Amino acid sequence: MTRQEITAFYQEHHLRLYNTAWRILRNSDDAEEVMQDTLIKYIGRKEDTPLTEAQTAAWLSRTCIRASIDRLRERKRRAGFMELYAVDESEVEEEEMPMEGIDVARVHRALESLEEPYRLILNLVLLEGLDYEEISAFTGKKETTLRSIYSRGRAQLIERLKK
Repeated sequence: MTRQEITAFYQEHHLRLYNTAWRILRNSDDAEEVMQDTLIKYIGRKEDTPLTEAQTAAWLSRTCIRASIDRLRERKRRAGFMELYAVDESEVEEEEMPMEGIDVARVHRALESLEEPYRLILNLVLLEGLDYEEISAFTGKKETTLRSIYSRGRAQLIERLKK
């Protein structure tokens, strides 16, 4: 696609996709990001067979809805993580917070020192925000295996950070 074609394509579809994403996410920034990601996916896809206008609209809508739902799941997962590990510092004694004062470089070194399957899964889950289903598709491993690897790798990472 040329620059003019991309601009015309954007003008034709961006409002509908933005509104679809916004109705699901209720967040302007997330909706705009999902809309842009959807348009980029369509423009960057391999064009084996050209789609009709109706097929293009359906593909864009389906992809936008799925991306919005994935964003909601990610938001929910992060909120659950933050709630699970939230600490009210007024109720915690100093010795109960062994991770306080650990800098990012130390965490990075500890993560890099882990063996390959643990390091890969921790990076994909914690840093990339992928879920086990997506990682399973990438690696070919079962989700239960990935959960086990993640759990063991997380425990090893915590132990290395405590030292």
